[in-house]
Amino acid sequence: MKELDLKKYIRTVPDFPKPGILFYDITTLISNKERFQCVIDLFIKNLQGKKIDKVIAIEARGFILGGAIAYKLGAGFIPVRKKGKLPWKTNAAVYNLEYGQDSLHMHEDAINPGENILIIDDVLATGGTMNAVINLTKQLRGNIVSIAFLIELEALKGKEKLEGLPFFSLIKY
Repeated sequence: MKELDLKKYIRTVPDFPKPGILFYDITTLISNKERFQCVIDLFIKNLQGKKIDKVIAIEARGFILGGAIAYKLGAGFIPVRKKGKLPWKTNAAVYNLEYGQDSLHMHEDAINPGENILIIDDVLATGGTMNAVINLTKQLRGNIVSIAFLIELEALKGKEKLEGLPFFSLIKY
């Protein structure tokens, strides 16, 4: 299944979560077992030849993709969550939103120095969230092998915040 084929399975929801936002709902894509398997297989195909020790995924939709990809790669899985959601000591990275700031957290012992890391999320928009996760990964001295997204919103230029790191997206809008 190609990018153009995948797009037709993503529902667009206008004015969610607030007026003026067009939300790309991936639940219509991943609720079908053949399409979900296809998406995971496409990620794996793009990662061929890369040694990955751990997959970092960002809550919440990133978890859906990250867990399946980590399983297929035989890698560990690291959840990145909002403040107060992880039960152990964490490192934090603050990032800006249109309406303020937020922070993301990762367990301080999640990465062993030098481990090869894939970071995954469902959507690359402005890049603020991913930049925070890049900073967390670097704090723990992980080696970022690749960054992957299901969807990239090109007009928002989020890739400019990825610090020149290797990345790919399966679908572009």
